[in-house]
Amino acid sequence: MAEKTSDGLSKEERDAVKERAKELRDQAKAGKNREAGTTQVLDAIAKLGADDKPLAEGLHKVVTEVAPGLTPKTYYGMPAYANGDGKVVVFLQPAEKFKARYATIGFEDRARLDDGDLWPIGFAVRHWTPEVEAKITALVKAAVA
Repeated sequence: MAEKTSDGLSKEERDAVKERAKELRDQAKAGKNREAGTTQVLDAIAKLGADDKPLAEGLHKVVTEVAPGLTPKTYYGMPAYANGDGKVVVFLQPAEKFKARYATIGFEDRARLDDGDLWPIGFAVRHWTPEVEAKITALVKAAVA
């Protein structure tokens, strides 16, 4: 378990807050610039470990192909894709970053995945396979429909 500091946050949590503050400053400078966002996302993907990188690359490929209206950006250092208002719709939470046994592809409330009163918004992913790609492709298409 991570040791907490006097403000109640672990070192990892403090680092994430600092990283997010830097992202927000960088994003304010870049505006909704697709090129700047793509560079940020590709840089974040390049830093990922061997298990997470193929997942992030797969998600990036899917979003680029089926949801070109979403703008790449980072979200607490994670690859993410935002709508026209700059709000994150879908993101990859790397396993390594959170010392988890799987990465998560998550959808924020802007994603149009509604299905009655209960629907999934987070998907555990261990390997990028053709089946995973097909499922994520369908979810991303639905999220922006």
